[in-house]
Amino acid sequence: MSALRDALRDLPDAVFADLLESEEAYLVVLDLPGVSADTLDVTVDRGRLRIEARREKSLPSEYRYLTEDRSLFLDAELPLPPDATGDGAEATMRKGVLELHLPKSRGDAGTHVEVTDA
Repeated sequence: MSALRDALRDLPDAVFADLLESEEAYLVVLDLPGVSADTLDVTVDRGRLRIEARREKSLPSEYRYLTEDRSLFLDAELPLPPDATGDGAEATMRKGVLELHLPKSRGDAGTHVEVTDA
């Protein structure tokens, strides 16, 4: 699990992450402000967790950017512990926080994880 823990530390500064473990599963919690289930794609395949996220922002027509420091596009591929699987994985997105439950098992056969707004 140290490879995943190390990879989470290397995420962009705008993304905060927690990694939790129980006897049955891992829980990855990522702060992705401004991201919704519609602008997020999560895939588990061959021991890797891939997360693609983008923040959608609306700009009032009478304004223009002088600086833009709140952009967020995340395209991360993270190593999973050997016993983590996408089979039966569940993900929810609530107020910009992704909670990804990854069950533990002996094998992994590439699974797309559906993300829903909570």
